[in-house]
Amino acid sequence: MMLLSVLQANASVMDVEANLRTIDDAAQRASQAGSGLLLTPELFPVGYAPLRLHAELDPSTLPGIRERLAGIARTNGIGLVYSLPAPAAGSEGRSWHITATLLDSAGNEVLNYAKVHLFGPEEHKAFVGAQEPPAVVDFNGIRTSLLICYDVEFPEAVRAAATRGAELLLVPTALSAGFDNVPQVLIRARALESQLNVAYANHSGHEDIYNFLGGSVVAGPDGSLLAAAGESATLLFAEVGTESVKAAREEVPYLRERRPELYEEWDN
Repeated sequence: MMLLSVLQANASVMDVEANLRTIDDAAQRASQAGSGLLLTPELFPVGYAPLRLHAELDPSTLPGIRERLAGIARTNGIGLVYSLPAPAAGSEGRSWHITATLLDSAGNEVLNYAKVHLFGPEEHKAFVGAQEPPAVVDFNGIRTSLLICYDVEFPEAVRAAATRGAELLLVPTALSAGFDNVPQVLIRARALESQLNVAYANHSGHEDIYNFLGGSVVAGPDGSLLAAAGESATLLFAEVGTESVKAAREEVPYLRERRPELYEEWDN
């Protein structure tokens, strides 16, 4: 079992110093509580504002921001998931992905993921969608994977993580107010149908042109709610592990009894 913490907070667009202070403060509190990992929202270190980021963010500052985040993980002795823009391969820095990175408690990068499904006209203008499937690593004894925001709303994306062995799915998000059914219904359904733990970290408050829902959640492999936030800034805690995953997969063998060759025929 691992104690997991989820940061829900309001970022300041383009105020990296303020946002890193928020992450550092949460990492201190989470570490003191015995948490092994802190999950933060989508693009939190720079704030969620796709068009402003595209216009104003100097890509040469990104390696330094990553260094600072590694320092936060190392100093507090806690794993950390953060999300930042990153230059797309082969684009000479002209095109960016939205990415998420998992650091271990020594500040080493152990997993990277680039968002496949972009949401809305602003993201489509500012970023390019990636194509690589979610990878899986062993983190504190739990097979762990990453998706970002809109990705988790596609059952195929979560299933791709599950069929690669994921037992814990970490999802930085930036979900606007009005989409309450995503954390309350859809995240729990994804956790249930692919029988893994899903942690979903959202912004709160107002940033740029967006009003955020809050509503961060952690769902268990049986679809149960392990932790849930309201609208305001908070730090959530939930125990996640492998035993509940094994039990759910034994009781109802969804993954084992899939018939992908048949679905492929149906698609054609």
